[in-house]
Amino acid sequence: MAGVAARRLGILGGTFDPVHFGHLLLAEQARQGLGLEQVLFVPAGVPPHKLDEPHTPTEHRLRMLELALADNLAFAISRVDVDRPGPHYSVDMVRLIGETQAPGTELFFLMGMDSLANILSWYRPDLLIQLCILAVARRPGYTCDLDELERQLPGLRRRLVFFDMPLMEISGEDIRRRIRLGHSIRYLTPEPVRRYIEEHGLYRASA
Repeated sequence: MAGVAARRLGILGGTFDPVHFGHLLLAEQARQGLGLEQVLFVPAGVPPHKLDEPHTPTEHRLRMLELALADNLAFAISRVDVDRPGPHYSVDMVRLIGETQAPGTELFFLMGMDSLANILSWYRPDLLIQLCILAVARRPGYTCDLDELERQLPGLRRRLVFFDMPLMEISGEDIRRRIRLGHSIRYLTPEPVRRYIEEHGLYRASA
């Protein structure tokens, strides 16, 4: 009798401040391109690379995620980072998620090519690639030196998969800037998220 195929789970971490269509498209392209059963969105509690930057309270970021993901049963939220003390590192987050999954589950950590290019600056990238596969979005105009990365992080190539991602230049920073300037953010983030931002007066004060 043929064995049961292993569950394939995507993990997308970020501040999601706010969540926008770039995040959602990345997750959907990975889900379809890599045959993922589900994608977990993992909001950061205290991002280690943003310790000195203000960020929107967790309850607002979580609620915006809930609104954005409500119509897609393949998307879910993990509170693994927001429910524990920080700072938080991707390797710890992936390990904790893996401990809650059925044996044999394959974990795919979703990222952009720019993140892969900086992987050597991450905390314990050697352990990260043991715990999961790095699923990297290919986007026009973004490249990195895979030979050099492999030289400094042996075994990396065997833990890489790529999927295609249309070029979509949307960022949380740009959305926050637009709001401070009084500009429209319609069509940059799901409409329920846009309404939530407006109703709660988020991002109006200068950061």
